[in-house]
Amino acid sequence: MKMIIGRKIGMTQLFKGNEVVPVTVIKAGPCYVVQKKTPQIDGYCGVQLGFEEIKKCNKPLEGHFKRANLKPLRILKEMRLDSEEELSKYEVGQTIKVDIFQPGELVDVIGWTKGRGFAGAIKRWGFSGGPKSHGSKFHRELGSLGQHTEPAKIWKGKRMPGRYGNERVTVHNLEVIKLDIENNLIAVKGSVPGARGSLVLVRSPKKTRK
Repeated sequence: MKMIIGRKIGMTQLFKGNEVVPVTVIKAGPCYVVQKKTPQIDGYCGVQLGFEEIKKCNKPLEGHFKRANLKPLRILKEMRLDSEEELSKYEVGQTIKVDIFQPGELVDVIGWTKGRGFAGAIKRWGFSGGPKSHGSKFHRELGSLGQHTEPAKIWKGKRMPGRYGNERVTVHNLEVIKLDIENNLIAVKGSVPGARGSLVLVRSPKKTRK
């Protein structure tokens, strides 16, 4: 299991042989191993990774980073591991760079979609709406919400207006097209969730493509 934290830069095109490939460029790492989670203490195997150095943080976090001999970091994320053998490959204070991946390798990219605030049912769920012609009084409304006397309620899960976006989404099995190790850049085929500058996680795939 491999993982690195980064930020989405944007989309462009790259040549892969004679083929033009749409890619998303991610500035990934360097990340630092801040803490190791062991079955004896925490009940599971895992590694806590930190990303983006900052000048100062609160006192509890300051002590947490001091124990690992690291400067304060803005982002902390955990990577779960399957065994203590995998855990032994990591050391506290270790630097993880984008070269843990190779061109042609498949990765999962986790991002958070753009937050669009409060949205109606047509924008949020793709409802078709009512007639647009003259005389109609039903254009972008929700429509019927439920039944009459029985069961006299709105069923749980009914698609209604509400907050739209800002959800964690995983895109599986994207191909790594190119690496720029000096500038900590990785280009993956296709699009990934989120706006430019938003946080993304690049990890080993959990579902292998057949």
